[in-house]
Amino acid sequence: MAGGGPELKKALNQRQLTMIAMGGVIGAGLFVGSGTVIHDTGPGAFLTYLLCGVLIILVMRMLAEMAVANPTTGSFADYSRKALGDWAGFSVGWLYWYFWVIVVGFEAVAGATVINYWLPDVPTWLLSLVLMLLMTGTNLISVSSFGEFEFWFAGVKVAAIIVFLFCGTLFVLGIWPNASLDFSNLTSHGGFFPNGGLAITAGVVTVIFSMVGAEIATIAAAESDDPARGVAKAANSVITRIAIFFVGSIFLLAVILPWNSPELQASPYVAAFKQMGIPYADDLMNAVVLTAVLSCLNSGLYTASRMLFVLAARREAPASMVSVNRRGVPMVAILASSVVGFLAVIMAAISPDTVFSFLLNSSGAVILFVYLLIAISQIVLRARADSSTLKVKMWFFPLLSGITVLGIVLVLLQMGLTEDVRIQLILSLLSWAVVIVLFLLNRARIARLPERLTPEPTGEARRVLVLANQTLEAGELLDELKRIDATGKARYYVCVPASPVETGTAWTHGAVSVRDATVEAAQARLDRTLAALSAQHLDASGSLGDYRPLRALQAAVQEFHPDQILVVTLPASESVWQRFEVVDRAGELGVPVTHVEAASLVAPV
Repeated sequence: MAGGGPELKKALNQRQLTMIAMGGVIGAGLFVGSGTVIHDTGPGAFLTYLLCGVLIILVMRMLAEMAVANPTTGSFADYSRKALGDWAGFSVGWLYWYFWVIVVGFEAVAGATVINYWLPDVPTWLLSLVLMLLMTGTNLISVSSFGEFEFWFAGVKVAAIIVFLFCGTLFVLGIWPNASLDFSNLTSHGGFFPNGGLAITAGVVTVIFSMVGAEIATIAAAESDDPARGVAKAANSVITRIAIFFVGSIFLLAVILPWNSPELQASPYVAAFKQMGIPYADDLMNAVVLTAVLSCLNSGLYTASRMLFVLAARREAPASMVSVNRRGVPMVAILASSVVGFLAVIMAAISPDTVFSFLLNSSGAVILFVYLLIAISQIVLRARADSSTLKVKMWFFPLLSGITVLGIVLVLLQMGLTEDVRIQLILSLLSWAVVIVLFLLNRARIARLPERLTPEPTGEARRVLVLANQTLEAGELLDELKRIDATGKARYYVCVPASPVETGTAWTHGAVSVRDATVEAAQARLDRTLAALSAQHLDASGSLGDYRPLRALQAAVQEFHPDQILVVTLPASESVWQRFEVVDRAGELGVPVTHVEAASLVAPV
């Protein structure tokens, strides 16, 4: 295949996938934002983390039920599409992509701020751009480089939490030097809930966002050696990770320090380590926070690029986003996602209180919309499915599924009732509205594609070039050939561009095995077309071409020198070629062009 990109490598091993899953829920928000949650809630803040953790666990279990059956990249967008329609798949894909590209820009700025602790004279914007370049390069090198970087980033985060849990447990039990068994901080400063029982909901929004990222493992699993096992393991282990890393560490923070301590609100883990007498706590925890930021930046670029791949495969983003380079990564999708991150960094430097603030607020509730559509999709698909065939099932369906949907709706209502974050809900709803408008515009544009008039047959063609990229009904093709070659004496050359979008393989296989599946599908189309022509005793030959149809056509014209070109596409509603006017542009080659719409025999699943 000339110019066809290689498949996106199955380069993530189980070691990397396990650490990605473990570190996915540990973001900088845990190390920094947890102090604010404890201050607003009181010692009982660990119950807030417990409630939010249960919600995330239920969402992951619902996702696992769907993903284990078909662990392809971006599968939760596909499940929303199957359950609720194209608008839902379009919404989930673009909202999720938007959320992560904004997170990438935010984390680059946050990482630069951390580095300013050691390099106060270096401009924050410059450090942000350096971090963006570093993580973009990491993702572009190879899938394994992403996996290895994320393995070590996640490893540092996990190690830091484990060290804190170990030391903190010894401290509160009185086994630590100069410490005694003391749990008085849970009740001695105004009680367990000094701000009232309803304060347990005060930090819900902050806590939910600090846990976002568990679903990344289901995307990464598609590029592992054993996708189904990886997804199931990641979903099941999230229970332990949230219970220990979040609930356990927040409980220890509340025991070690008073909930109203200024030091706890500023930097909770640093304050706790200082209370234990551990030297250089500031430097150590700043390094850990920087690692958490880089991990989020690294995985954010990875996740956003894979979602763009899925959108392109569904004909809802430029088809070039499906292409992968020779090192097995979707280079165009990564660069497109990183561009938005770079723009966010620039806005943070020149307009931090307006444009950058708007970007952050407009993505604030987006992930909750995605989780809500995932949960509703699971309920719909489970109702349609034969539950006996499911390897992983949602617990106590439909009760817990319904509770999950209700929980997400309540969190959204909490955002609407909380003055500090209400603007995030409003602007996020605006973002969703923009996505829906784009979906409708995309559909309307397809509907307005002009009908092409078929030219009168000359019957004098001698060298006919057929450009086709989908299984054809032989009758459709042969009827057109009889019009342009009345004598049946012409020579034929069939060119099949190996496009993963137009063949449908990007839909059915995802990024992991797209190249091999595309070549196989395109070759089958070529063989079938040649067989149909040979059965009519026509002189026919052919080959696969570049995945870009116009380049494939140009190369075939230069090789074959046709006097007639026949372009065969899917109907306008399904054809990327028609949407991007490939047929019209083919006419610029100076050879008469006719066009046939053919029905597909491939049914996307």
